[in-house]
Amino acid sequence: MHLPRTPSFRLEGKRALVTGASSGIGFAAAVALAEAGAHVVLAARNIDQVNECVTALTDAGFQASGQRLDLSEIEQTGAAVLALEPFDILVNSAGSARHSPAEQTTEADFDFVSDLNIKGAFFITQAVAKNLLQAGRPGSLINISSQMAHVGGVDRAVYCASKHAVEGFTKSMAIEFGPHQIRVNTICPTFIRTPLTQPTFNNPQRVAWIEEKIKLGRVGEVEDIMGAVVYLASDASALVTGTSLLVDGGWTAD
Repeated sequence: MHLPRTPSFRLEGKRALVTGASSGIGFAAAVALAEAGAHVVLAARNIDQVNECVTALTDAGFQASGQRLDLSEIEQTGAAVLALEPFDILVNSAGSARHSPAEQTTEADFDFVSDLNIKGAFFITQAVAKNLLQAGRPGSLINISSQMAHVGGVDRAVYCASKHAVEGFTKSMAIEFGPHQIRVNTICPTFIRTPLTQPTFNNPQRVAWIEEKIKLGRVGEVEDIMGAVVYLASDASALVTGTSLLVDGGWTAD
């Protein structure tokens, strides 16, 4: 009897680009991909922080290098990516938030969030895909989205809008790039304890709201995202594209 074999989760011989890689979910994603055997290029605006992260990875015996990228600089970022060897994997973790009641949201805050979370995410995904298309190579492109791409949240109208938009262009790109074996997906975490989310955790009312909504009864840690990153990057998810992997502790179950 023929026994089916589980597709490999290993990433030897693959090149991965991780944006927002100097801290939080981005750095955890870089570690996960490196542990799985990929050569990881860590990218963020602050090259000194990037270099510290690269040193930590290489000191641990992993393959890693650094690249300064500011996703708000669309032309410069695209040119930098196109000048590099194609990446088999993208994890776009760069993003930001400015939370406020909807009636108090300013145009400056709206533009700041949407320029990075939508525009920056779109064009970094486009740039990595262009290189793969020109090289005739398959790939896996992953945008770190949010559970807020599927629900609404108090004081989060702009952030939710930006992440809903990421889900939309992810599906469209998946349709366009599918015939070229380039997969495009999102990972949608719940509240993960990182420097970016710490102000929320400093608010007792927000913590009570979070704990009530997460059915597993705890907030997320960056380690909770690492397995999802490896899964979507690897052959284990070879038939998965145009979809969202929710890592939300059951938040969106009701």
